Amino acid sequence: MTALALALLPARYAVAQLPAGSGLPGWWPCSGMRHAGWTDDELSLVCEEAHVPDDVRCQRGWRAFKLQGPFDFAQTGILKSVLDPLAEAGVGIFALSTYDTDYVLVQSHQLDVATRALRSAGHRLQGDGLEGRN
Repeated sequence: MTALALALLPARYAVAQLPAGSGLPGWWPCSGMRHAGWTDDELSLVCEEAHVPDDVRCQRGWRAFKLQGPFDFAQTGILKSVLDPLAEAGVGIFALSTYDTDYVLVQSHQLDVATRALRSAGHRLQGDGLEGRN
């Protein structure tokens, strides 16, 4: 299994859903980690939870690990090396991929379990008070 460096981003995130065919809403942030994904079925948005209005369908309370890339497209097993230990520990995830790297979001209430599982798998974690976590 590939040992990776992961950075825990300081913000709390929300995963929101808008109807198919929607454009970016007026509340969409202009900075920070954010991700939009359109399909024929929906528009999924990930951004800091403070930006999402109360009347928008979403799940709040996510924390984001950034896999410290960039990773070449020819490399295999990068995301799997993070997801497998989380699955074995019973931690649900929401994963995002970009050109250079991946982000793995876990619910805040599972952050300690996720941290222990990732460290046990040999990954190096940094950021947002992780030094005090097991």
